[in-house]
This record gives sequence, structure tokens and C-alpha cells, in this order.
Amino acid sequence: MSSSARRFPGRRPEGEHEVEGLAFRDEGGDENGDEAEGGAPPPSPVAAGPRVGWRKLTFLPVVLIAVLLATWLWFRQADLDALSQNALGNGQVTKALWQHVQLTVISTFFVLIIAIPLGILLTRRAFRKATPFAMAFANMGQATPAIGLLALLVIWLGIGRRAALIGIIIYAVLPVLSNTIAGLKANDPTLLEAARGIGMSPLGVLARVELPLAVPLILAGVRTALVLNVGTATLATFGGGGGLGVLITTGITSQRMPVLVLGSILTVALALLVDWLASLAELLLRPRGLEVGT
Repeated sequence: MSSSARRFPGRRPEGEHEVEGLAFRDEGGDENGDEAEGGAPPPSPVAAGPRVGWRKLTFLPVVLIAVLLATWLWFRQADLDALSQNALGNGQVTKALWQHVQLTVISTFFVLIIAIPLGILLTRRAFRKATPFAMAFANMGQATPAIGLLALLVIWLGIGRRAALIGIIIYAVLPVLSNTIAGLKANDPTLLEAARGIGMSPLGVLARVELPLAVPLILAGVRTALVLNVGTATLATFGGGGGLGVLITTGITSQRMPVLVLGSILTVALALLVDWLASLAELLLRPRGLEVGT
């Protein structure tokens, strides 16, 4: 019995009542009762932190800037002969770099508009039987050596950028296609049934449930395809497609180390930059609901 009950026998403490001769106390108690009895207040919601930290934003760009600056300083004091100056002068480096970026961007665009819709189509019930054939064709395209595939396309289409682009696209379709199919197949069937149960159309389920849940895997495939395209684009020079491969092959055939070093460093720097940008997109485009517990 509390002290207030001893002092006032006819009066019950606040929050206490009697049922059939037994005393009960309200579970909620008064506003200060929970804290007085040691009850913890409900936890406050934790604010979501930034998706991208400052280390992620600054580390790789700083490293790339340092490497490119060191390369530029080395070229400033290097003794270049007439052949090296001809290969690197008159805007040849800028032209090769711009061609390489164009090859990468255009090929990636076509990979996305081919592989993602095809992956969605192959996960629909009416087209699931065609999945093994499509995957076999995509595997065959990547299993073929890139230089051999490019040579066959040059024989068929002739020398030019078109043959190089088609070869790069064929070589990079597999990771995006396979990740799209895997991401859509990994969705929880109960979630899809719940979406259909509340009246969503098949297109609504796809756009608002299936694709958002599959976004992490799809973006991982796109990131892989981007890096593949940067590397494969160096072979476009053998089909007349240009790119940084021109500097690399010129440096090898003429045995000019500065030309070879510059072409190789620019290719590696571009691949790392593209991978960094793709990783940022992978973090920023991931639905917030999928970050719980990660």
C-alpha cells in the first residue's frame, strides 16, 4: 500500500481502481509515473544519414588528379622525338580521348535499351521458355574473344565506327541482362501477390514493386558493363573506330614509350573514373527502403 493510501484510508492513489475487491493499477499510469518507476521513453526515430560520405566523393578524384598531374609533369621534362611529337601533338590526345568517351557512352546506351527491356520480357510468364536461348546467345557473345568478334564484324560491315560499336555492345549485354533477370526473379512472391491483391495492374506491379526491388542488382550489372566498355573500346582502333587504343598501338608498333604510357594511363584513369561515377549512381538510385539494416 502506498503512503498516500495509508494517510487517506478512504482514498485510492491516482490511476488505481478496484474490481471485485481486488486493486488494479492502470498500465499507462500518469505522465510521470513511467519515468518514476524506471520505464524508458519510446525511442526517437533515427535520422537517415547521407548516402555518400565525403571519403567516397573525394578519395578517387584526388588520386586520379595526382596521377594525371604527375604524368603531365613527366611529359614536360621528357625528351620526345619527332615521331612521338607527331603522335601526341596537334590535338591527337584530345581527339582520341573524346572518341573513347563517345564509344563508351553510345555503346552503354544501346546496352541499356536492349538488355533491360529484354530481361524484363524474359521474366514474364509468356516468354520464360525463351530465357535459356537468350542467355546462351549473350554468353556466346561474351565468350568470343573481343578482337576476334571485332574482326568478324569488320569483315561483315567494313571498317568504321559502326562495327566497333556493335562489337562493344554484344560484348557488354550479358552482365546487364543476367543481373536484370536475377534481380526480378529474386523478388519475394508474397510482395507481388500483395500488390496484385490491392488491385495493382501488372504494369503497376512491375513499375512500383518489381523494378524498385531489383534496382541494386540491375545497377551492379550496368556498372560492370560500363567498365567492360571502356576496356573493349581500346580495341576499336583495329576496326577504324578510333579511341585511346590508337595511342597504345602507335606506342607499341613504333616502340615509343611515352606514347604507350600516356595512352595506357588515360585508359586506366577513364575506367576508374567511370567505375567511380557508376558507384555513386548505384548508391543514389538505390531505393531508401532497401537501405534498412545495411
